[in-house]
Amino acid sequence: MLDSLLPKLHPELSYKFYSVGNEGTPLLVIDNFIQDAQSLVNFCVANTCFNKVDNFYPGLRMAAPPRYIHVINRYLAELMSNIFGLTQDRIAGGKSLYSMVVTPPEQLEIKQCLPHIDSYLSGDLACVHYLCGKEKGGTSLYRHRKTGYEKITSETIDHYKQTVMDEGALIFDRKSYMNGSNTYFEQIASVDAIFNRMIIYPSNILHSGNIAPDFDFDPNPASGRLTLNSFIYSKRP
Repeated sequence: MLDSLLPKLHPELSYKFYSVGNEGTPLLVIDNFIQDAQSLVNFCVANTCFNKVDNFYPGLRMAAPPRYIHVINRYLAELMSNIFGLTQDRIAGGKSLYSMVVTPPEQLEIKQCLPHIDSYLSGDLACVHYLCGKEKGGTSLYRHRKTGYEKITSETIDHYKQTVMDEGALIFDRKSYMNGSNTYFEQIASVDAIFNRMIIYPSNILHSGNIAPDFDFDPNPASGRLTLNSFIYSKRP
């Protein structure tokens, strides 16, 4: 019964798998994900109730239709198992949120100027479904130069945070979004935003949206940087 309620996969769906950085982190790029991706935009426009749900994301979010997370768990189960080793019996849950970057650089928190992780717990996955075009900026993965860390774990997070603070990476003459390599972080992969493209990567790899200096912080979901961000949680040992 559930399958009949789910959005259908696009008949021209295709995917590529990459091994990224020195740690060989898997990155999955899926093009033509959902058959009628515009319906996801339309739902967002018709039901807009964005708010600032946390102090980390530099913009606004709202809940996705409840069935959306089932699309990922049901249709992408084999890929998540084969590429990331996350089998269905190890999935503890997940959530999906519409997201829009709307915070100007001068209003960013310091931590929002750096690459970030969504979780330091190994096994969790992050998914970004682009409902906008290339001009809105894609997503990049990073390596912290001084420590060499690409993924941050429960064993390395304290060392990483202390090193970032000690080396001065939190000191800015002028706040800005990450958009390419800098003194402290090296970009190790970058994926363009293409409408109806989905990317999946481990939640604990350093990453950031590609927000250019001339980015238009358009709050309209029909024309702004609209994405569906999903988080797949794995069961703990």
